[in-house]
Amino acid sequence: MGEGKGWNCSVLVLLVFSALSVSLAAQSTNPASRPLASPVRVADAVCAKCHQEIFQKYLSTPMANASGLAVDKAIPGKFQHANSGVDYGVTSKDGEVWLHYVRREEPRLEGKQQLLYFLGSGHLGVTYLYELGGYLLESPVAYYANSQSYDMKPGLTNVRSMPPALPVTRGCMRCHMSAVQREVTGSRSRFSGLPFLHGGITCESCHGETAQHVTSGGKTAVLNPLKLAPQQRDSICINCHLEGETRVERSGRSVDDFKPGDNISDFISYFVYDREGHSSRGVSEIEQFSQSRCKRMSGERMSCMNCHDPHYSPKPAEQPAYYRQKCLSCHAQPKYASAHHSENPDCTSCHMPKGKAQNVPHVAWTDHRIRREPDRPELLDRTPAPSGLVSFLSGEASPRDLALAYYNVVIDGNTLERDRAWRMLEAAQKANPQDAPVLSALGYMSQLSGNTAKAVEFYRESLKLDPNDLIAENNLAILLARSGNLPEARDIWRKVFAVNEDVDGPGINLSLVECRLGNKDGAMDVLRRVLVYSPDRQIARERLAAIESGQEKCAAPAAK
Repeated sequence: MGEGKGWNCSVLVLLVFSALSVSLAAQSTNPASRPLASPVRVADAVCAKCHQEIFQKYLSTPMANASGLAVDKAIPGKFQHANSGVDYGVTSKDGEVWLHYVRREEPRLEGKQQLLYFLGSGHLGVTYLYELGGYLLESPVAYYANSQSYDMKPGLTNVRSMPPALPVTRGCMRCHMSAVQREVTGSRSRFSGLPFLHGGITCESCHGETAQHVTSGGKTAVLNPLKLAPQQRDSICINCHLEGETRVERSGRSVDDFKPGDNISDFISYFVYDREGHSSRGVSEIEQFSQSRCKRMSGERMSCMNCHDPHYSPKPAEQPAYYRQKCLSCHAQPKYASAHHSENPDCTSCHMPKGKAQNVPHVAWTDHRIRREPDRPELLDRTPAPSGLVSFLSGEASPRDLALAYYNVVIDGNTLERDRAWRMLEAAQKANPQDAPVLSALGYMSQLSGNTAKAVEFYRESLKLDPNDLIAENNLAILLARSGNLPEARDIWRKVFAVNEDVDGPGINLSLVECRLGNKDGAMDVLRRVLVYSPDRQIARERLAAIESGQEKCAAPAAK
């Protein structure tokens, strides 16, 4: 399926049975002490021996500070979420950072988690990560630079309870951390050891393997992005700074295997709507830059690094002069160098204004279209309405990737593309019947249309090829349970929940099936495990209390 697509692709939590209404106090647990990932200043210390000036400058850049130890960027503060009645607090003491949460009204809730890592350079904001039972999870609250205060993470403002656990996947980490590790097979966010070895973006993230360069005393050259062919050069930036409308990993490839010097399009296809006008996505610098006249006129000669030095970020007071010199390196005519708005040396304030990313609340972003007359309304969105998805990078994407791209936009809410997605997926499946992501997508599309038998068939075929497709497993179990095949549904959910206890949907569904099959103790055990990770999950609290009190009976169905 498309890279970065997770449980939002599935029908979670589409419960098989209904819940009773009884409350139970939530529980919490704290992690034991353990080794932590090293920050950039430690991971790249060997580079500093020969590149001290570059190293020192780099330590202050957003990339070096994209993540790290929570204690290095602890921001104490409090926040009360009115909709849920939960009070949150972040505290720092004795080299430890903690997230506290409490609700004093019924149903009462109280707990804390030790925060191990921060995520975010602080330019826009900071969030924190914690570990519980081997799972890497994210705090439900984040600190926002604009308001200089805590608030709920984007998308969680209107929730009526403390959100369920928020798993941190490799797809989330690969652009904020370095040396990200593989999770336990079948899991989204459970790791047998450190989930990543280094916080922030290390030298090797852009320069590739450096062992031979170091051991040879510099005689073996390290990869220099500026000396790569344009596609390989740009791929290093694209890997993290291109979002697109959607993206799809190529058949048999994983973007996690991308290394500096590779061509990113060998691993993943990016799609945008043709004739798309004003971009509203938060991570869209590459897309916008491609629309600029600067880039269109310069072609492959121009890249992100013409304006941005990856090793250095000028301080706010230095930025107008710094970036003006970047502009003047091409626009050297006297009318620009001296006369053009001499009262305002900040070229970006007019030609690259900041706006609001519609899908990321609280966040300011910079318009990389470098528009000549940005204030003229008729220039903002005068392109025709988009008619279809097209590959963003050079070269045509395969029909299979395009089919999965349309599927992605359907599951993201664009139901108008359902017919087109279905037709293209069918064609892709006929071209290659052994493509697990295509089969899984066809299963979900069949499920959407109410064709249960076909959906089950597609999911089973997909799981023969990829037994650890969590979306196919979960949705197949839902369909089996609805049809009365509880034993097989239970077996699937047991497998899924065994390595995904932090995802509440499969656990709640499993508890329902266990109870229906007469396994009272098993049902209660699963619900208690769900509440460890999602202590305010109402349906789990209510069902556990109902089973414990005897209001809900767990009795095996009578033999026929």
